[in-house]
Amino acid sequence: MLGLDDPLVLTAYLGIIALAILSILYGLLRRNAARDEVSDEDRQWALDEKKVDDEF
Repeated sequence: MLGLDDPLVLTAYLGIIALAILSILYGLLRRNAARDEVSDEDRQWALDEKKVDDEF
């Protein structure tokens, strides 16, 4: 059934499940790690972009 007679297939299935769980946990722990700082250069770029969009 599903090739589970072979221990290597069972190991692969368990490894995939373990990596999925670890990926979810890592994502939950690191989701707010990035800083949301807006520099003056970014602000000026956004204003220029809005000005160009408004001209169209």
